[in-house]
Amino acid sequence: MSTTTRRSFLTDWTVVVPVVALVALVFSWGRDLPGFAVALVALCLAGAVLAAVHHAEVVAYRVGEPFGSLVLAVAVTVIEVALIVTLMADGGDKTASLARDTVFAAVMITCNGIVGVSLLVGALRNRVAVFNPEGSGAALATVATLATLSLVLPTFTTSKPGPEFSTAQLTFAAVASLALYGLFVAVQTVRHRSYFLPVDTGGGAADGEEHADPPTARAALVSLALLLIALVAVVGDAKAVSPTIERAVAAAGLPQAVVGVIIALLVLLPETLAAVRAARRDRVQTSLNLAYGSAIASIGLTIPAIALASIWLSGPLLLGLGPIHMVLLALTVVVSALTIVPGRATLLQGGVHIVLLAAYLFLAVSP
Repeated sequence: MSTTTRRSFLTDWTVVVPVVALVALVFSWGRDLPGFAVALVALCLAGAVLAAVHHAEVVAYRVGEPFGSLVLAVAVTVIEVALIVTLMADGGDKTASLARDTVFAAVMITCNGIVGVSLLVGALRNRVAVFNPEGSGAALATVATLATLSLVLPTFTTSKPGPEFSTAQLTFAAVASLALYGLFVAVQTVRHRSYFLPVDTGGGAADGEEHADPPTARAALVSLALLLIALVAVVGDAKAVSPTIERAVAAAGLPQAVVGVIIALLVLLPETLAAVRAARRDRVQTSLNLAYGSAIASIGLTIPAIALASIWLSGPLLLGLGPIHMVLLALTVVVSALTIVPGRATLLQGGVHIVLLAAYLFLAVSP
């Protein structure tokens, strides 16, 4: 690497920002921050999220689809799991429903928000957004099954009072979630990989993008290392500002579930940006891979992690959804199925999903 190239690398914002965010984490960890410090940490947090998107896309471009979508989905879920566990470890009984609220928010944001925006961008570009119904349908079926097993059934089980699983039931849900996630990854990346590749307007396989050479193996490894640094910074900085978020939510008189919504919006920002960029490049299938892959990873990895953490976490673990959220989940699954089956979507389908997300956010604030 030449001196000029090295200097350019060291001054690149995607390199500098994760390191600065990590430094902010070191100085803010475990401290009660004043207002200006919270603002600085939040700024570092936003920069780390954007840097994570960049480095995840570099790695994704190197490994190709659908592996690239998988890399970002798993990375984002690691952020989510770490945030949930750390907040539950410090919050006691008041965070009993945090895992449920965050996971359900992630499902609604991915299946309605990311999908809706991606379809809107794709339809605005080509009048009709085209994707592969086989792959997207399989992903949607996995999301629906995971959500029902982990978030709906606890409301109706009778082994424990309230929307809770017993220890045996939670263990089964965790094992089933991991098994379904592993099976989906195997189908997506090996057995039926072609189902998850982008398609052109005629429904055939899309041509590869030739406008730029893929990054070298060394560049991909550097981006992978910086991605990990950015993710650690995001988790730590979000933990540092979370008390301020919780106090603001309480001061505004909003339900505690709003905290879970804010966490999900935060950790899914990289996915949203990456999905919109893919849709703008006529890669709507990649956008759907990101959306449904994140929803699957969110449930399939978070529930086992929370089940394991419940061994040492005190207090109840509320997983069952209430009536309003169950209705929204059922409506989301039905609408999503009608959207996916044809393999083509217009502005209308994108708009319907956006309205569903808006309804969820409004009811989260005003239940």
